[in-house]
Amino acid sequence: MYYSDDVIEEVRMKNDIIDVISSYVRLQKKGNSYFGLCPFHNEKSPSFSVSRDKQMYYCFGCGAGGNVFTFLMEYEHYSFTEALRYLADRAGVELPKEQYSKEAKERADLRETLLAINKLAAKYYFAQLKSEKGRQAYQYLTDRALTEETIVHFGLGYANKYSDDLSRFLKLKGYSDELIVQSGLASVDEKQGIHDKFWNRVMFPIMDANSRVIGFGGRVMGDGKPKYLNSPETPIFDKSRNLYGLNRARSSRKPYFLLCEGYMDVIALHQAGFTNAVASLGTAFTPGHASLIKRYVQEVYLTYDSDEAGTKAALRAMPILKEAGITAKVIRMDPYKDPDEFIKNLGAAAFEERISKARNGFMYSLEVLERQYDMNSPEGKTGFMKEAAARLGEFEEQIERDNYTEAVARAYKVAFEDLKKLVAKTAIEKGLAAPARRPKQTAAVKEKEDGNLKSQKILLTWMIDDMTVFSQVKNYITPDDFTGSLYKEVASLLYEQYEEGDLNPARILNHFTDEEEHREAASLFHTKIRELSTKEEQEKALKETVIKVKNHSIEEAGRALDPTDIKGLQKLMEAKKDLQKLYQMQISIK
Repeated sequence: MYYSDDVIEEVRMKNDIIDVISSYVRLQKKGNSYFGLCPFHNEKSPSFSVSRDKQMYYCFGCGAGGNVFTFLMEYEHYSFTEALRYLADRAGVELPKEQYSKEAKERADLRETLLAINKLAAKYYFAQLKSEKGRQAYQYLTDRALTEETIVHFGLGYANKYSDDLSRFLKLKGYSDELIVQSGLASVDEKQGIHDKFWNRVMFPIMDANSRVIGFGGRVMGDGKPKYLNSPETPIFDKSRNLYGLNRARSSRKPYFLLCEGYMDVIALHQAGFTNAVASLGTAFTPGHASLIKRYVQEVYLTYDSDEAGTKAALRAMPILKEAGITAKVIRMDPYKDPDEFIKNLGAAAFEERISKARNGFMYSLEVLERQYDMNSPEGKTGFMKEAAARLGEFEEQIERDNYTEAVARAYKVAFEDLKKLVAKTAIEKGLAAPARRPKQTAAVKEKEDGNLKSQKILLTWMIDDMTVFSQVKNYITPDDFTGSLYKEVASLLYEQYEEGDLNPARILNHFTDEEEHREAASLFHTKIRELSTKEEQEKALKETVIKVKNHSIEEAGRALDPTDIKGLQKLMEAKKDLQKLYQMQISIK
């Protein structure tokens, strides 16, 4: 839902950033700021700074920074709206009611009803597990070494042997056959009428990131088929965009997730202390899963089964993770099939050791590839190296490709230069690369673009830290000199505040309610500037930054200019004159 700037600012102002962060981090006052150990990276000396005046935080160690909304988004993994609602509730601010069209209201009401039905079903299944009817299911769980605490923790339950038991219970609670079917908990046909989806199964409630029950997985008692059965797709359950255990793993302070195949693997790992374990929901790993994971971590350790099916699943997941910008590693489960068996037999300490020895995803894929070749014969090893070279050629960045080429050469005892030539030759043959020097040129252009953006970030950070900087550069640098819509928008808001005499960077961040935009905007105010020992060095660096930003702006304007645009040409000439003045300008900082 959209909330006005005034509402967002009211919530922010009524939640002092020191008070909020103090409930997570122990802070001590030093001068005008408060310092503590950063909650976003491991450190021994406090480098995490919080300013009451600016209502912003910044870590000098890892560069994390932002306002009170940013903090909750990063620490609790909230969306902007979730952070806003949490802080509104904390401060006693009543948010405006959501305004729906008739169709949207009907959809929202249906979702709330289906969530209520699933929550009620979870309670019913749990009660069944604790009853005499659930004795076999309870015995099954305890035989799998699950504790009572774990059973309660995950809300495990039992669907008894009567095929209409839950349906009758839900109808007694006032729900229609149509709604029960829409919840995914029952089916209907002419012969049987309405009948339960799950019966004689141990039940695993599936929860979304906010711990709301959205579906179920059921493991049959006995030899029935299928062994595992999941809820169908419903208005509240999309198995390709949800992960089992995410509601608990999101609160883990580990910088990575353990990605499993099944419910029991996740539960066993959580019980052993590995609370960052998640699993896909009876479906192959999808880009939707990867996008969801990217909200929380940048690295994943695959703990798939050690059999052939598990190996294939891991190989399919790795390129999806890479495409999403997530690093993948593979944990060996041998001599056991899965994490559940491994921990039962060897314990948590041994599993922790396996994590430390996890294989790089690409190198693991080559180990699997080896099985297709006779590595003891010249023909076999040559064929393997050609296929390995083809895969190395798929790395777009040259430095990454060279690093992996070096690692492969070392692992398989071949000369780096020979393998590098084979990679280049194979890439050209397959059309993955041009024989010219194009990759170097592309990298150089990208490096220049990154350098220009870094200069703009540095200038924005400087303007926030020192109000005198703005008064000196405003006649030379305008918001239009910042490239990219987000940079330009942040600069425009900052300039407006300066002109109004009310510098408030924390309020600027309120303007960006999209999660990715909010985080990127926050980074513009907290760019790490290299340490300069003297005031003169700092002033020289600032002047060079201003000139670089202006020069890039002129270059961009020149490239976009129509040669017949006389006014545009005149404006460009004036900008070039301003650039010359900048070389003569003296900039002083406090």
